[in-house]
Amino acid sequence: METGILVLASGRGSNFEHLLAEHARRPFRARFVGLIVDRSNTGAETIAHRAGIPVCTIEFADFPNRKEFDAALFSAALDFNPGLIVGAGFMRILDSVFVGHFAHRILNLHPSLLPAFPGLHPQRQALEKGVKVSGCTVHFMDSGVDTGPIILQKALEIPEECSEEELTEMIRNLEHALLPQAVRLFCEGRLRVDGNRVRILEEMTY
Repeated sequence: METGILVLASGRGSNFEHLLAEHARRPFRARFVGLIVDRSNTGAETIAHRAGIPVCTIEFADFPNRKEFDAALFSAALDFNPGLIVGAGFMRILDSVFVGHFAHRILNLHPSLLPAFPGLHPQRQALEKGVKVSGCTVHFMDSGVDTGPIILQKALEIPEECSEEELTEMIRNLEHALLPQAVRLFCEGRLRVDGNRVRILEEMTY
């Protein structure tokens, strides 16, 4: 049975694009049912239109308060009836109603080795702390900020005199490989959440 994937994005959509490319190369047991963006004229929106994927735009400025924005976002997600939601550079915190309804069905990608450096500007945080290793994490989203159960991580050594922009690009290259791997594991039913730990099951052979 195919999993319906809904992608949430806010920017240029490079991770979304790599997800689609991996799906074309070696299909997931899934289909992409839609994209939700929180601003107009994003790269992600262009990518979705090119691929024939429906797009829904929910802009915060169009609503009088956060509560109504959250309600509209949740309603839009329900309309797509997804089995999996993938946060690919989505810069909004999802409220507890949204996260609770889709518990253990929302993957989030974060450019640090969580639990280190959650929140905004993790690459800058890493450089300011002088850490020698950074990377990226795919985790199940919960009601906290980058606190959900960790699925996969990939690390790199930080070169001397590395700038924030350089580190961001280095980590982005890791993200492009890691996110499709996590999506594939989910679609194959190989992820099991045990408390705050995610167990990866062996691949079934027939």
